[in-house]
Amino acid sequence: RHSLPVRELPAAARAQLLRHGWPGNVRELQNAAQRFALGLELGLQDPLASPAAQQAAANGGLSQQVDAYERALIAAELARAALESVGYQTRDLLEAMRADWGTAAQGVLRVDGGMTASDWAMQFLADILGAPVDRPKVTETTALGAAWLAGYRAGVCGGPDAFAKSWALERRFSPVMAEPERTARYGRWQRAVAATMSF
Repeated sequence: RHSLPVRELPAAARAQLLRHGWPGNVRELQNAAQRFALGLELGLQDPLASPAAQQAAANGGLSQQVDAYERALIAAELARAALESVGYQTRDLLEAMRADWGTAAQGVLRVDGGMTASDWAMQFLADILGAPVDRPKVTETTALGAAWLAGYRAGVCGGPDAFAKSWALERRFSPVMAEPERTARYGRWQRAVAATMSF
């Protein structure tokens, strides 16, 4: 179903998009509307989790909009949409945490898990957060923590302080995106979220 080539969309696909009210600039569509729509369709997570909004994204207007140009998408765009949505949702969480802290102090985000293997995703995360992102040498922290707990219980591993010192940096991703662009991108994401939450 996603069999169209990467090069410019054919006239038939462009006409279909226009019939459904999308802008004539197909590149703009791919770079904005489709990513936000797909990111939201993947599910609004904390701190914005809303069953009604998730249902609307899955079965309502967003799904209908995605169906309108679904065949015009390519695998690379789908992957980018998913990765970008993680960055935006991470910033949502960070903003909620800052509100609880009562301060706008910056920090460093330490990441782990399979997605951290993507340099592109980690750079986008740093860019949209406006903060450094540190990737450790051992990215499977959950497995490492479980192994440490077992070893600690058996008396063969050191305590929490010793375990914390075992963390080692593999690479730091520093933000390179200009602040006006960061603000504009996150603002578009917030408007897309607000539109979805209104369902």
